[in-house]
Amino acid sequence: MAGDREAILAANDRFYRAFEKKDLEAMTAAWSKSIDSLCIHPGRKALKGWEAIRHSWEQIFKSTRYLEIETDIISVESSGDVAYVVLIETILQVSNGRRLEAQSMATNFFERMGGQWYLVHHHGSPIVS
Repeated sequence: MAGDREAILAANDRFYRAFEKKDLEAMTAAWSKSIDSLCIHPGRKALKGWEAIRHSWEQIFKSTRYLEIETDIISVESSGDVAYVVLIETILQVSNGRRLEAQSMATNFFERMGGQWYLVHHHGSPIVS
């Protein structure tokens, strides 16, 4: 699992760097294009299928002027061509002239396809202090 773990963490990092840089092209490269892919942003309903997920990221990127994201990895697990990462996201966001800081508990599921790990499910839940 050592090689898989590094590749899974690299895929996880690609997702968060695309998020932080508001890079829709990089975000597109990080995700599986499956109609079964799922994304649950904190406090929102589930989005199913790449087109709905892509649209959500496009809207987030358009409405956000600045992002900083730190991650604290809790667990990385894999079995065959499926893996997940559980982590805490700490996000600083400037949007509509407001500075927002929040933490979410997140789970990212990946599937290995053609030798590369792709995000197939992201679920973020707000951490309430």
